[in-house]
Amino acid sequence: MGAFSHLTAAAVLGLSVVVTAQNSSSSAALPIVDLGYARQQASSFNVTGGYYNFSNIRYAAPPIGDLRFAAPQAPSVNRSQVQTGSVSRICPQANPAWNAIAAQFIPAYLLGQTNFTMSDFNLTTSSNTTAAPARDPRESEDCLFLDVMVPEGIFNSNEQHPVLVWIYGGGYTAGSKAGSGNPAGLLERSQTDNSSGVIYVSMNYRLGAMGWLSGPTFQENATANAGLHDQRFALDWVQENIHLFGGDPKNVTVFGESAGGGSIMHQITAYGGNKGPVPFAGAVTQSPGFFPVVSPATQEGVYNDFLALLNVSTLAEARRLPSSAIIAANAKQVVAATYGQFVYGPAVDGDFVPALPGQLLARGQFDKNVSIMTGHNAAEGLLFTSPFINSDAALRDFLTMSFPALSYMPSTLNYITETLYPPIFDGSQAQNYTNQIGRSEAILSEVSFTCNAVWLNKAYNNETHAYLFNVPPSIHGQDIAYTYYNGNGSASSTVTNVPVAIAMQEYITEFAKTGNPNLRGAPFFPMYGSNATVLALGPRNIGPMRDPAASARCAWWQKGLFY
Repeated sequence: MGAFSHLTAAAVLGLSVVVTAQNSSSSAALPIVDLGYARQQASSFNVTGGYYNFSNIRYAAPPIGDLRFAAPQAPSVNRSQVQTGSVSRICPQANPAWNAIAAQFIPAYLLGQTNFTMSDFNLTTSSNTTAAPARDPRESEDCLFLDVMVPEGIFNSNEQHPVLVWIYGGGYTAGSKAGSGNPAGLLERSQTDNSSGVIYVSMNYRLGAMGWLSGPTFQENATANAGLHDQRFALDWVQENIHLFGGDPKNVTVFGESAGGGSIMHQITAYGGNKGPVPFAGAVTQSPGFFPVVSPATQEGVYNDFLALLNVSTLAEARRLPSSAIIAANAKQVVAATYGQFVYGPAVDGDFVPALPGQLLARGQFDKNVSIMTGHNAAEGLLFTSPFINSDAALRDFLTMSFPALSYMPSTLNYITETLYPPIFDGSQAQNYTNQIGRSEAILSEVSFTCNAVWLNKAYNNETHAYLFNVPPSIHGQDIAYTYYNGNGSASSTVTNVPVAIAMQEYITEFAKTGNPNLRGAPFFPMYGSNATVLALGPRNIGPMRDPAASARCAWWQKGLFY
């Protein structure tokens, strides 16, 4: 086993069984936490892992009616009956149609195919139209709930313990608090060396139009980036209430992947650092991603398109519509998204997001008292790369469509295509691209993901820890199953390298406990440092290497000269 000899059979298996209260004990035996505004009973007890699951705790009032498109508000007091969290809710979901192409394109590309036309893809009518898909019965605009999973030993102790809070990804249009996986493996790994472990929290936040509308007209009567406000409201809830479960509000670490990691960047830079410290002490950003949206005209266009789909002309009219109409319009808008994009996501609003996070980090406008651990995958951009970018002209069209200002800045466009990512296909350029698709992938990787991690490390004086997920094919999102690994008999069976999964869980949970991912028996995790050192989680071993994303290209993108 070499470097992984510290793993035990139990740790590798990590199997977990959730038993309902009726099967394990009477419901009366499950603990009740008094939140003041409500009394919440544990929904179940995990016998194997030894932890309570407090599911579906309401943390904010239903964002409907006048609260639709508004900042979250405190929930009303409801102490007439004990809440058991028996009803599961997820925020309304939407996915772009190009997902159907990506699911077929990526396997073919990885096998060596580099030229594609639309006829190469078998698309059903539903995946190639703007028709709204069937809805998940759990979907509801009234979705601002969170889960708390706490080991029995922590819950029954008189001490305060570390807290790990998950913010899910999904392109800012999909995802849910429980959708990424079961945290049983993370909880188990947190209890190494006789530690009592960590408390795990995950929250829903509004998605799509309901969570990410913005723009000058919208902001006259509504709150832009409501999803970020939801996340902050839930994090504030943790600060106020987690001690009731045995948690330490001063030792909270947030972690999230893709849109979750991108959200954390926005939380760190919220209000340009002008409204006090953030409600967490540590952050783990995994593939932190978002597509830069700055232009008020772009934001206004998305807002007007949404109103048109609703067949209304004002926000007041939209607030009076039934949820079914809002959900359907959102789905239609997102399904028609440009390849690789989702229509919605964080946008510069002059308030919560006064500028792009990269620029705020460069200016020192962020909370500097946060311990940082970053991670990115070796092939982040492939999932979002169109297979139809097969020429210099197609690439330039893609760039001007993505960043409209480039249409009026030919010299900048030329700099991107001739200097930063030149048409040289001998493997000597960014991400060693050898064709137009690889070139496009390199641009998307750096613009939307890997440079974000580089900027975070740099902003914190390189006194951070960073890893590179490099288990082939290392595409975006592949690492989620590793973060939530619970044994190959579980839903995380896509894991092909168990030692990497165990190491990731140990590093993340140790970082949550101490602010340093290093622990006895695991490969040493160095600081990023002036040499831009990342810990490469590879198919054969785990060891240090120079961050391939640390380049002059990221320094250029951080300046925001493309808009």
